[in-house]
Amino acid sequence: MGRRRKGRDISGWLVVDKPAGMTSTAVVNKVKWAFNANKAGHAGTLDPDATGVLAVALGEATKTVPYITDALKAYRFCVRLGQSTNTDDAEGEVISESADRPTDEQIKDALPQFLGDIMQVPPKFSAVKIDGERAYKLARADEDFEIAARPLWVEELLMEDRPDADHVVLEMVCGKGGYVRSIARDLGAALGCHGHVEWLRRVWSGPFDADEDGITIEQIDEMAKTPELDEFLRPVEDGLADLPEVKATDQGAVRLRNGNPGMVIAHDVEWGEDCWASYNGKPLAVGQLQGAELHPNRVFNLD
Repeated sequence: MGRRRKGRDISGWLVVDKPAGMTSTAVVNKVKWAFNANKAGHAGTLDPDATGVLAVALGEATKTVPYITDALKAYRFCVRLGQSTNTDDAEGEVISESADRPTDEQIKDALPQFLGDIMQVPPKFSAVKIDGERAYKLARADEDFEIAARPLWVEELLMEDRPDADHVVLEMVCGKGGYVRSIARDLGAALGCHGHVEWLRRVWSGPFDADEDGITIEQIDEMAKTPELDEFLRPVEDGLADLPEVKATDQGAVRLRNGNPGMVIAHDVEWGEDCWASYNGKPLAVGQLQGAELHPNRVFNLD
């Protein structure tokens, strides 16, 4: 007999406004404890010193995590000009310095090279795996290694503020797998003055906004294991906001619940397109539309 998970069968999304100094894993563990949930996970790691949206999925919502991970995300961050560090952020050791400082116009002129489809080398202090080992572990051991460049879609990169000659505040909208620290590092290199991230905030991730939807760790502690906290839980289907919805027929719902292709009513959805099926107002399955049937790859158990 399989081992039963301890905790509540509760499903939904909690949008946490993560504080600086806390790991993403610690946030997930806090949320899981506060809800006494039997299953939890997050959609997209934030560095410990970063703040902002950390979307935590509970129960059946964990099946929608890939769709939030793949969604566009917005960041607001400050680049410290004139210094590069071994971690590409303010926590690291300064390894290069320059007295040169670019003008506002020079910064604005440099930003377009980081737009669109670009290739980006992740920081050496990152969770990227090198021959099965995390890069940050190799970096801490002073191992000599290289990280291959990876593709990244950057939809927007704007100069938002220039508090002083040493700092510039930028806003970026990008796709999955982007490293803001790499943007700061590479921008500093392009400007010939070095640079690293001084602070970073994820403003929104997919449908989740830090200022409008976020709940703080202090609020979670205050309302832990009470009905009041449950009221902050967002529905599972919020994790499917970027996918079109189709409606399962009565017979189709029976088949989809069993993991089989089922009949759906679809409008403006193309053959082979990913979408999600609802039935009686609840998400039932995610899959590909083929003709009048949805072929599921994930099935929800929300009864």
